[in-house]
Amino acid sequence: MSSDLLIPAWYVLHTKSRFENVVRDGLEKKSFEAFLPKIKVKSKRRDRKLMIQVPLFPGYLFVRTDLNPPRHLDILKTAGVVRFIGNTGGPLPVLEETIESLKIMVLGGEEIITGTRFKEGDKIVVVNGPFTGITGQFVQYRGQGRVVVNIDALGQFAAVNVDEDDVEPVSRFFS
Repeated sequence: MSSDLLIPAWYVLHTKSRFENVVRDGLEKKSFEAFLPKIKVKSKRRDRKLMIQVPLFPGYLFVRTDLNPPRHLDILKTAGVVRFIGNTGGPLPVLEETIESLKIMVLGGEEIITGTRFKEGDKIVVVNGPFTGITGQFVQYRGQGRVVVNIDALGQFAAVNVDEDDVEPVSRFFS
C-alpha cells in the first residue's frame, strides 16, 4: 500500500438523492470530518416565500480521511453513501485550497452561482409559470436567473426567456 494513501486528504462522496445531510451526520457520528457546503435559495413551493438552505452540489459532499482500508470501508457503509468519486486508480483527493475556498464562499453569504445545471442542448421542461409543459432545449443563461429555451416546431424554432427556477431537466421531470 502506498504511504500517500495513509495521509489524510479531502475526498468527494456521491450520495443517494437528497441524502447529503444523512450522510454528513452519519460520518460525523463515526468521527469523520465532513463538509457539506450549503447555500440559501428561495423555496420553490408556491405557498412559501422562504429562504431555505440546500446543498451547493446536490448529491455530493466532502470527507477528510486517509484511505486506510478499514476506514475507507467504514465510510462506504455509511447510510446514503453511493461511492467515492475517482477513477480506476481509486478515489481522487481534492486540494485543501479548494475546500478552504468553498468554506469562505459559503460563509460569505453572497449568492453563489454554479454553472453546471444545464449545458447547451440539454432537453428541459418548463414546470412553472405561463409556459408550463413546454419541452425544449436549453440555449443559454441570460443572467438575473433567466434562461433561454428553444422550442422546435414545424422545422422552425421559437425561443422564450423563462426563470431558471421554472425549468427542470426532462430526465428528472419524467423519471
